[in-house]
Parts: sequence; C-alpha cells; structure tokens
Amino acid sequence: MNYPTLKTIITLAASLFFCISTAIAGDEFIIVQSTTSTQNSGLFEAILPAFETKTGIEVRVVAVGTGQAIRNAQNGDGDVLFVHAQSSEEKFVTEGWGVERFDVMYNDFVIVGPVADPAAVAGMNNAVEALVRIAHENAAFASRGDDSGTHKAELLLWAQANIDVASASGKWYLETGSGMGATLNVATGMNAYVMTDRATWVSFGNKRNYKVLVEGDPKLFNQYGIILVNPEKFSNIKQKAGQAFVNWITGEHGQAAINQYQISGQQLFFANAAPR
Repeated sequence: MNYPTLKTIITLAASLFFCISTAIAGDEFIIVQSTTSTQNSGLFEAILPAFETKTGIEVRVVAVGTGQAIRNAQNGDGDVLFVHAQSSEEKFVTEGWGVERFDVMYNDFVIVGPVADPAAVAGMNNAVEALVRIAHENAAFASRGDDSGTHKAELLLWAQANIDVASASGKWYLETGSGMGATLNVATGMNAYVMTDRATWVSFGNKRNYKVLVEGDPKLFNQYGIILVNPEKFSNIKQKAGQAFVNWITGEHGQAAINQYQISGQQLFFANAAPR
C-alpha cells in the first residue's frame, strides 16, 4: 500500500484550511444594535428571514436599551443602529457617528397597572395627568431606569408633570435597571404601575390581573428610526451590507413585512418610512 508523503499531507491540510477559511469569510453578516422591544415582540424573528433569503446577508441583532445600543454603535460594535429615541438618534448623526437617519415604523407607549387601580387612572388619555395622580397617591411605579428609549420617554413625561422621581427613588418609584420584560415582571409582582411599549405588552405572557389603563395620548407616540453607522469612523463597518438592510427595511418589501406582523390578530408596528 502506498501511503501519502508528509509533504502531500501538509499540502492537503493547507488546501482544506484555505477552503474552510474562504467559506467562513464568505458568510456575510451585519450586526444591528437595536432595542429589546423589536426583539422581544418577535418582529425580527418574523421579518429577517425574508431579507436574509433575498440578499444572503445574515442579520445578528444585539437587543439592549436604546441608550446602550447607541453607546455600542459609538464604539464601532455594530453596522446599523435601529432604536426609538429620535432626539438621541439625530444627535448620533449630527456628531458624525451615523450617516443618515430614516423613519422606519411607529407604535405607542401605554401605562398598565392592576385592575384595582389605586390612583384611579383607568380610561385616561392624558399621560402627564395620570402620572401626577400616581405620584400624589404614592402608588408604586416600576421604571426601567436603564436609559432605554422607553425610559427616556417616561422621564420626559415626569418632567412635564413637575414630579421629581429622583427623590422618590426606592420609595414608591422603583427602578429596575432592566429590560422591558423584566420590568413588567417586577411591576406585576409588586402591584406597580409601569409604562411600556405596546408591542412588548401584547407579547408579554405574565399579565396576571393587569391591563392597559392609560393610552391614546399623542405624547405616547413611539417612533423608530434606523441609521447606518459611519464607516469613516470605523474600518470594520460593513457599509454595503448595512446599507442594503437600511434600504430593504425602509423599502416596499420591508415596510410590508412590518405591517403584516401581528400577534393574536393585533398589528404591533406601523410602517411609516418615507418613499425612497
């Protein structure tokens, strides 16, 4: 029997290594820094396969609060930023971290609480007045407290209500420092009110005796935007693949996929990107 020489074995091993390395290098993917609401609601799981099939580009989502997502993108740890705090997004672009911001979709925030409703806010459509009632009753309120888009929106409403929640921290105002799902679990366990995006609430499975109490205020509008991270800041940014995702999700097919996503017959997000 003729056995292969050492030189032949080394040559074959090198060829195999080259083929494997080439295959791995050919597996194109992008990293999207996004929010817990887009992930936990099931939206990405529903819509990303269509993009990946069409383009061959895998989308790897890092789901954190908006503030953390922005910081991650500023560190170059992502190709695309997809969050919901428009003033922070615009600042991200103005400071040169992102190329251009586009509207993608919207839904709304709601305030949920126990049916006992100690602050008597059920049926209100004025979020600021509802928060005033909650504060005056010293009724427990659970906040994410994590610099997320939801937390930013909540703090703005407290400021408009002239309520100093910092002084109430650890008393009736409870900061979890956690994502939306975890904060909802804390709230339902402590009979506390909580502000959440509607998509996370609809998909939340531990509602117990909780229901939506305050909704319909224009101040509870929740806009999402998308930004390609500036490739001039970081050499690792996958500009072409990242822009392909931005174009897809703000284009006809991505917008249709967003509008078609439902849970129990309820649409969770409403596409509103400008025609491109």
